[in-house]
Amino acid sequence: VQCEWPWPCEGAGGFLRGAPGLAAGRQSLHCPYNVISCRATAKPGGASDEDDRRRGAPGSKAPSRGKGAPVRREGRLTIQAVAGDGDTAERMRSLASVRRAREREREKRTKGSAPDQGARVREVVIPDAITLTDLAQRMAIRAGDVIKYLMRQGTMLTLNDVLDADTAELIAAEFGHTVKRVSESDVETGFLAEDDVEDDTPTRPPVVTVMGHVDHGKTSLLDALRTTDVASGEQGGITQHIGAYQVKLANGEAVTFLDTPGHAAFSAMRARGANVTDIVVLVVAADDGVMPQTIEAINHAKAAGAPIIVAVNKVDKPDAAPERVINELLQHEIVAESLGGETQVIEVSATQKLGLEELIEAISLQAEVMDLRANPERSAEGTVIEAKLDKGRGPVASILVQRGTLKKGDIIVAAQAWGKVRALVNERGEQVTDAGPSDAVEVLGLDQAPSPGEPFAIVENEARARELTEYRMRQSREKRVAGGGASASLAEMMAKLQNKQVKELALVIKGDVQGSTEAIIGALEKLGNEEVRTRIIHSAVGAITESDVQLAKGSGAPIIGFNVRASKQARDLAEREGVEIRYYAIIYDLIDDIKGVLSGMLSPIQRETWLGNALVLEVFNITKVGNVAGCRVTEGVVRRGAKVRVLREDVVVVELGNLQTLRRFKDDVAEVTSGYECGMNYLNQDIKVGDTIECFTVETVARSL
Repeated sequence: VQCEWPWPCEGAGGFLRGAPGLAAGRQSLHCPYNVISCRATAKPGGASDEDDRRRGAPGSKAPSRGKGAPVRREGRLTIQAVAGDGDTAERMRSLASVRRAREREREKRTKGSAPDQGARVREVVIPDAITLTDLAQRMAIRAGDVIKYLMRQGTMLTLNDVLDADTAELIAAEFGHTVKRVSESDVETGFLAEDDVEDDTPTRPPVVTVMGHVDHGKTSLLDALRTTDVASGEQGGITQHIGAYQVKLANGEAVTFLDTPGHAAFSAMRARGANVTDIVVLVVAADDGVMPQTIEAINHAKAAGAPIIVAVNKVDKPDAAPERVINELLQHEIVAESLGGETQVIEVSATQKLGLEELIEAISLQAEVMDLRANPERSAEGTVIEAKLDKGRGPVASILVQRGTLKKGDIIVAAQAWGKVRALVNERGEQVTDAGPSDAVEVLGLDQAPSPGEPFAIVENEARARELTEYRMRQSREKRVAGGGASASLAEMMAKLQNKQVKELALVIKGDVQGSTEAIIGALEKLGNEEVRTRIIHSAVGAITESDVQLAKGSGAPIIGFNVRASKQARDLAEREGVEIRYYAIIYDLIDDIKGVLSGMLSPIQRETWLGNALVLEVFNITKVGNVAGCRVTEGVVRRGAKVRVLREDVVVVELGNLQTLRRFKDDVAEVTSGYECGMNYLNQDIKVGDTIECFTVETVARSL
């Protein structure tokens, strides 16, 4: 039978004998037939019939076998016979062998040269710092190849090592890629858009901030303008956070008012109010004149570049003197129009509702001169006025929209807070669908209460919002870590060592709004001196919780609640753990109480009171008694129990302590006045004739801040 095996072998083209299942084209790595029976080459003349019969040649007769006898395989079966002789036939290579050969060939081509320049060129974005793994992924190259290249350059790096931007740029350039350098701070780019072109934008209502000294009638004036009564709802009649209101005028126009507190602790709030305002209305009481917070408000308005309109309030009182207010303002470069200046001065009375129309007219005139414009057909931007944590509504931010229109469903980012706007509430408690330029509304839907004074803007999606907030949180963390690091100089190190001697009053502060909490912390930090000070362990907005109590217990600090209360669980836990919780509604009371506590922590001073002097006339050494000085009181009085010291030539020689024995003749006396003689016992102290014994008392005097 002719062999039809298609693969090359030693017996290709030979004849087979007794090979069952013969099929043309059957492919396998090994011959399926009996290779021993394969005749590799024909031998026309040299082979015998026996050889032909053994090899199965045509025409030969095979030896007969019995019926049913098994076919016997002849010859030796060896590995060489099965696999074939390597010298005469090419052996098949495995796939792994082929890959290794290709890898060696590639290594030979790239060895000692730059990386393969034929690879696909990519634009690699490189930030300020990047790990080697990230760089390799952006270049679409195996990290091992990058490490091998760096090793050939003499640099040993691992997968997680961080590369600076310059090094990463050099590596990417060597691999033939183009580089685009970016900074981490680039995430802020485009957060606040460019200013609008004022010529083609509509006008907007003015934003007016009411500023002045405490109890000069700022909130009462706003009440009269709004025909509401807010001042009666304030604790002690004192505004302690920024309020935002919008007043509709008779001609259909609107004016947005910001009411700022007048207490000295709220300087930061007044600064924020001045920075976001267009016009400042400076309220001065006609019966009180210019006060410290009035001067501070003037400075804030000048720093913000806002025009000032002076409203002289309480002109209906008998002792009102508006002319005195105008004259006092001259000292601070505020010149009224009546004196040839540019500042409008309006006399008003909030309680009698006098001069309100003139004040509104002055504001409208100033706004018309300023030509205030904003584009409402764009995404909203503005400033956070105040923020708080409401138990039922969550984080609530009072914001002022400065341009654009804020709508429900927008994704808003303010400082480290972000969220989708769930609701917009105006100052009357009504829900609105949008807020345009110069509108002040409360926003619900943020994930946390943002910091007051921070700008806010609308972003396109949640990914952009998370990217911004995560970057800002990371920056804030790095600043805190840098601030608490090691001392940079010996002077700072010595200052820290000295501060260890300072007594600290630890406090946990919880307030109703961010602005009040900020003002309280600022006021408490100013109370300390070189001996005592306050240390704020934690401050936040919202009700007092169990975690606050646990924190206060661990640090040994009382909890200060400003216009907030503790939950029942927190109160029970505070009673069990012995943590004190103090509630306050007026910042005056809070500061006074903490000041009293700090004063009690001060070490009392020792005050000496001179009583008299006695001249030593003779010294007697008495057995078992000691030295007894015979003295004459030259001035003042010498009193038993008082402290005495010995002066020799007006120099203190020794402190004798309290005078225990004082005798006149043989009698013990309580005191001896000037001109009389007495005896004093000082045991074995060094006393000589002619010394002066000074008698004095020491009293302890409590100190205060």
